Amino acid sequence: MIDPVLLRENPDLIKRSQEARGDSAELVDEALQADRERRAAITAFEELRAEQNAFGKKVAAAPKDEKKELVAQAQSLAGRVKEAQHATNAAEARFTEVLRSIGNPIIDGVPAGGEDDFITLKTVGEKPTFDFEPRDHLEIGELLGAIDMARGAKVSGARFYYLRGIGARLELALMNMALDRALAAGFVPLITPTLVKPEIMQGTGFLGAHADEIYYLPADDLYLTGTSEVALAGYHADEIIDVNEPLRYAGWSTCYRREAGSGGKDTRGIIRVHQFNKLEMFVYTLPEEAEAEHARLLSYQEDMLQALGLSYRVIDTAAGDLGSSAARKYDVEAWVPTQDAYRELTSTSNCTTFQARRLDIRYRTESGKTSPVATLNGTLATTRWLVAILETHQQADGSVIVPEPLRPYLGGLEVLEPIAK
Repeated sequence: MIDPVLLRENPDLIKRSQEARGDSAELVDEALQADRERRAAITAFEELRAEQNAFGKKVAAAPKDEKKELVAQAQSLAGRVKEAQHATNAAEARFTEVLRSIGNPIIDGVPAGGEDDFITLKTVGEKPTFDFEPRDHLEIGELLGAIDMARGAKVSGARFYYLRGIGARLELALMNMALDRALAAGFVPLITPTLVKPEIMQGTGFLGAHADEIYYLPADDLYLTGTSEVALAGYHADEIIDVNEPLRYAGWSTCYRREAGSGGKDTRGIIRVHQFNKLEMFVYTLPEEAEAEHARLLSYQEDMLQALGLSYRVIDTAAGDLGSSAARKYDVEAWVPTQDAYRELTSTSNCTTFQARRLDIRYRTESGKTSPVATLNGTLATTRWLVAILETHQQADGSVIVPEPLRPYLGGLEVLEPIAK
């Protein structure tokens, strides 16, 4: 949720952000009007309540023969106070509703536009070349006995899969390598719930335009999370926390996405699936430290990709592709040889105080007052990384060279060999 003070003092900034996102700037005017009506309702209620308190003293001090008439007036006044209270509650609810429909104001420099309007900030590493026809990750995975899509579909339907044998070991190795790096950087590991309450899902901003991507269990009124970011954001909901030093968490969880809008895209292999594992970094920090922390999260992601020998680029995601919570998002896209394209492996978002306002997560300022913290997130490893690892390090015979930093997590294994038929 955006800052109501910013709305009142600099509505044009929020309008420019809405326009850059491709969202309605008129919502800002609606929010301003709702704010005026809310404050007017509060003033009217408080004036009536003050009148009621003063009148109550008058009734208490009145002679007995006057009290009957005064009590009747007091009851009438109480009815008006109650109506004013209802009007205030309705005005508050309306203001909150409109305010929640406005995206987080973007940070200066974020490109305007949609999915294709990103800015490439850097390209790192040489794209792999082969003196043979490279296989895609699914063909390699089948040769290695690592990926079984057919049985995944048989058991659960399209976009489900099994990782088996070395495929399962490879994912666990990747996740444990990422976890060790997160620990070295001061992150506290958490294995998070994957079912959350509506108020937590709403608070993180995921029940907006892309709510159809989320699995919902109506019998339990719970949502399956598409990222542990949701549970990590909810971890300190309704709390006052100390962020003089950033609180850094690394959440390991299975994630679920309906992929409702993907149509026929990426139906082959494990690029776009309904269930996967992920290690997510999440940070609570002072608002003035958020941009520096964002750069740190990106550096951890880049270090991980470089260690795995992957060629990648970093893009500054355009405003219309941010999602409502992020004020800036960097995507890190690895080169996938058989697609002749960069594909997103990971992203990191600065959500400023947007999520914390919705989830009521605050810190105490030097003055003793409380103020919303800033939250940030970034993925350090996920199942999709196997796509780039298998394709980048493949050999002509279908084997795959294991990146050196992964070898200790695979018992020293240096080469993944095709299984005998």
